[in-house]
Amino acid sequence: MTAVAGEKSRVLTALDAVRDPELDEPITTLGFVSTCVVSAAGDVVVRLRLPTYFCAPNFAFLMVADAYDVVAALPGVRGVDVALVDHFASDQINAGVAARAGFAASFDGEAAGELDELRRTFVTKAMLAGTDQVCRPLRAAGADPARLATMTLGDVPASAEKERLLRRRAELGLRTDPSAPLLVDPGTGSPITGAEATRHLGLARVTRTGIEANTGICRGMLRHRYAEAGVGEEE
Repeated sequence: MTAVAGEKSRVLTALDAVRDPELDEPITTLGFVSTCVVSAAGDVVVRLRLPTYFCAPNFAFLMVADAYDVVAALPGVRGVDVALVDHFASDQINAGVAARAGFAASFDGEAAGELDELRRTFVTKAMLAGTDQVCRPLRAAGADPARLATMTLGDVPASAEKERLLRRRAELGLRTDPSAPLLVDPGTGSPITGAEATRHLGLARVTRTGIEANTGICRGMLRHRYAEAGVGEEE
């Protein structure tokens, strides 16, 4: 592997940490990274694309800003040029991200504020979806809602789904230690009691199926819009 190819791989690995906030999937595996070019001098140029011309500008801004941040944080990177293409608000988004201006200043007079609360809302949904992903095999093995309400994270076998759930809980400032309750309110971190468990698990299931449905729709629309696969796209 050449030095430049190795640097490109390093950039793509960093971009794996950037997620579509609504779908909770990396922009790389979703196919949102159109191109990624790294020069021998350490200049990085990344172009992002989305499934439609009218994808929500607040979601788009988060992804472009996050992509800029993770690339800029890499040691040895000299210059960063991250931009969104083929989007109705790309000029405002790209200028705002390049200037590190924030969403409200980038959409002056149009935005009510920054996007911290929106980001938290989607992390909360991702945590609920992750709860369902972790609990489904437990329920298949015979654990009913009342039993799940008594379980701790330490009672759950190790898995990729559990690790993902732990990361989302950590992002929300919730407990992730082995003695922490498996079922908690995503807003307060309070344990879900036996009486509340059935409703909580139902909400988690609906949240997961909604995210998965939206992911499938977005993947289909992206494939229809662009003939070529994205850099790092998951088939």
